[in-house]
Amino acid sequence: MDFKVIKYNNNARIGLITTQRGSIKTPAFMPVGTNATVKALTTDEVLLTGADILLCNTYHLYLRPGHRIIEGLGGLHHFMNWSKPILTDSGGFQIYSLSSLRRITDEGVEFRSHLDGSRHFLTPEDAIAIQLALGSDIIMCLDECTPYPATYEYAVQSVVLTTKWAKRCKDFFSNNLGSKDIALFGIVQGSMYRDLRNMSLQQLLEIDFDGYAVGGLSVGESKNEMYDIIHFTTPQLPSNKPRYLMGVGDLVDVMEAVESGFDMFDCVMPTRNARNGTLFTSQGKVSIKRSEYKDNPDPLDPNCDCPTCRHYSLAYLRHLFMSKEILSMRLNTLHNLYFYQSFFNQMRLAIDEGRFEGFKRKWLEIYNPV
Repeated sequence: MDFKVIKYNNNARIGLITTQRGSIKTPAFMPVGTNATVKALTTDEVLLTGADILLCNTYHLYLRPGHRIIEGLGGLHHFMNWSKPILTDSGGFQIYSLSSLRRITDEGVEFRSHLDGSRHFLTPEDAIAIQLALGSDIIMCLDECTPYPATYEYAVQSVVLTTKWAKRCKDFFSNNLGSKDIALFGIVQGSMYRDLRNMSLQQLLEIDFDGYAVGGLSVGESKNEMYDIIHFTTPQLPSNKPRYLMGVGDLVDVMEAVESGFDMFDCVMPTRNARNGTLFTSQGKVSIKRSEYKDNPDPLDPNCDCPTCRHYSLAYLRHLFMSKEILSMRLNTLHNLYFYQSFFNQMRLAIDEGRFEGFKRKWLEIYNPV
C-alpha cells in the first residue's frame, strides 16, 4: 500500500491510497458491508454511488459462512463480486458489543456467538489469520474497544492489553504475509484520557504500522469529549500514513475530524437510517414517513442526480416506506450512499481549492443549525 498527501488546506488534507486493487481518494467514506454485502444493494449499485472501498466485518464472516469457506471460494472479493479494495475490521468492536457474552484475557477473547450461543476463543493471531484468509487489502489489529465511561485504572489496562495484542498481530502478520500485498493498521485506544491516548499512540508507533486508526470514540461520550480526543490525537499521528477514525459517520463529526487531519471513515449511519426512512439531502435530513410527502410530486433532493432522485417522487418513496416494500430500502439506501459519496467529493474539492472552512460553515448551517 502506498499513501501520499496531495494537498493541505490548513490541517485538512486530500490524499491518495494506492492498493493492488485500486486507489482510494481521501478523505474517504467506506460503506459498511458487514456480512459481505451492503444491505439492500448489489455491488454494482454500490459502485454507482462512487465508493472506492468497502468495509467488511471479520467477526460476522468468521461465524458465518466461515473464513475458510470464503477462502476456498476465491477470497472475499470474488465471493461478493467486488473488485475494488476492502478493509476488514478485526472484530474487536463487535466483541466489545457482546459484553455480557465475552471474557477478555491476556491471551485473547472468549465469547459466545450471537447466532447460536457457541463458544469461541479469538487470539490476536487468529484475527490476523482470518483476515489474511479473507484476502482483504487493509486489515486491522485486534484491540480492546474501551467502554464508556471507563475508570482511569481500567483504561490503563485496556491500553496495555491493546499494545500487547498489536505487537502479536504485527509479528504474526510479518511472519505469514508471504507475497500478499496487504496493509496492517494499528488502533489507538485510551478512552477520554489524553495521557493514555498519547501512551497508546507512542507504543504503536514503535511497533510501526502501515496506517493508524483511532478507536473507542462514538461509544456514548459527548461531542465535546470526542472532539477533544480527535484534536489532541491527530497531530501526533504520522502525516505520511493514513489516519482512520473508526465508526464515525455523522457528517458534522466527519467535518470536525477532516478539519483536524483524518483521512478515512466508516459508519452504518447512511444505510441504517435509509432502512428506517431517514434520508440525507442537500437541504437537511428528511423523514420520508411524514404525511406532508404523501402527494408531493417533487424529487427527494433536486440537487442530487442519483437514480432515486432522478426517477421517483417524494410521494412514491413515502408510499413504498409506508407499505413496507423492499424497494423502499433499496431506493433509500442507494440515495443515502450516493449522497455521502457526493458530500465527500465536494469536501475533497473544497480542500483542493482552499475553501474547506467555508464548506464546513455551509454544511453546519444545514446539519447543525444554532
